[in-house]
Amino acid sequence: MSQLRPPALKHLRLDRLLANMGYGSRREVEALARAGKIVLDGEAIHEGDQHIYLRENLSQRMLVDGEALDPPPGMALMLHKPLGVTCSHKEAGPLVYGLLPARWRRRDPAISTVGRLDKETSGLLLLTDDGALLHRIISPRAQIAKRYLVHVATALKGDEAQRFAKGDLMLEGEDTPLLPAEFQPLSAMTGYLTLHEGRYHQVRRMFAAIGNHVEALHRDRIGGLDLPNELAPGQYQLLDANTLACVFDRG
Repeated sequence: MSQLRPPALKHLRLDRLLANMGYGSRREVEALARAGKIVLDGEAIHEGDQHIYLRENLSQRMLVDGEALDPPPGMALMLHKPLGVTCSHKEAGPLVYGLLPARWRRRDPAISTVGRLDKETSGLLLLTDDGALLHRIISPRAQIAKRYLVHVATALKGDEAQRFAKGDLMLEGEDTPLLPAEFQPLSAMTGYLTLHEGRYHQVRRMFAAIGNHVEALHRDRIGGLDLPNELAPGQYQLLDANTLACVFDRG
């Protein structure tokens, strides 16, 4: 993880750490400690002002009220976003954050989506509370590839791969052409589209620009990270350092 996180080992007071992780107010965390309900390496911690080092294995070493500590700050996860949920903290209706444990939604820094998938798009979505990691992934300079399975309304014409690869396609309302993208047809009405940038509703607008309409859209890959077949819609999986590094794999 040395390439993804600062090398310095950070530490925080126990009451601040657990309050920031959503376990309650600092006073409530202090009460848990005094009751002997916070255990580190087999020993109860009775004082909320004890400093805790944020090691990656902290959740394997600490128990809070008999349960393993949630992932410490710097967490990253992948979520299989279902259709009908929104990548937002505030919009009406079902939100992706509602698929996470309630305590995680009280964390500070907050867990945020790394980019967005629109309400009618399913598939691989990354989330993190690490702002530096988030910006590293979404930075235009990174040009991290994202692959989508596209189902269109009318049969493919056969020239889509050539048109998308040229790097001169203009979207309505914009004055800068798209970067080259790769399209691999799978059937008369489906194919994989791989992008290296992230403009608003880009896949749908690309097909609209060549006279077609996207009926269904699913993202299955970011960089070298694939959405596991066994991860059902609505489920999430924490990412360790090696798995997270796959996002930056250019193949």
